[in-house]
Amino acid sequence: MFEVQKMTGIRQTDRLLLNSDITIKLIETMPYIPLEEHLPGITGLLEYDKIAAKPIRELTQILLRGPSTLTEGERELIAAVVSNGNQCRFCTAAHTAAANILLGEAETSESVKQNISTAPVSNKMKALLTIASMVRESGKSVTNEAINKAKAEGATDIEIHDTVLIAALFCLYNRYVDGLATVTPANPQFYKGLAERLRDHGYNRLKQGYDHLKKDKSEL
Repeated sequence: MFEVQKMTGIRQTDRLLLNSDITIKLIETMPYIPLEEHLPGITGLLEYDKIAAKPIRELTQILLRGPSTLTEGERELIAAVVSNGNQCRFCTAAHTAAANILLGEAETSESVKQNISTAPVSNKMKALLTIASMVRESGKSVTNEAINKAKAEGATDIEIHDTVLIAALFCLYNRYVDGLATVTPANPQFYKGLAERLRDHGYNRLKQGYDHLKKDKSEL
């Protein structure tokens, strides 16, 4: 059986190919502007306008890979939770994969996306992820109670500051990626490779660029 579902308001088709053993999901998109076919999601946008991309990359590198009392894995969890809440499929998959590779397991990232309060993270991290989720809804959704709870669990002022800024930054990323209808690969191997690059190189642009990824288009 072959079923095609069209979602109103975006140029995206979900196709479900079903049989007794397997479900395969393909995500087809046509970006609103011409982007390099071998660079789906945010990478294609950052390559499209390298001048605008430079400060975005630099801020992301500072926040997610710079010195911090929050681990890189914990900061990736913030990105994944915000992206998941914004229903940005590309960013959710990318930063879930990045969190998994940094944490060395996949349970935590899946748990925080489902229910922060029962996830296997510290009480401090639960409080910070709750603040990040509030920021995702609106900056004005953050409450004194949420801030005081985070402080009571040991969060420092700079950890709270960085949590809010990471959450705000990924709202930018999510709207940038989805607002221009970038391609969302269906192959999990794509996100594994992306996560490895983020682990090894952070958010800096690769010195050699990305032409070498053209040979990997089969993974999209």
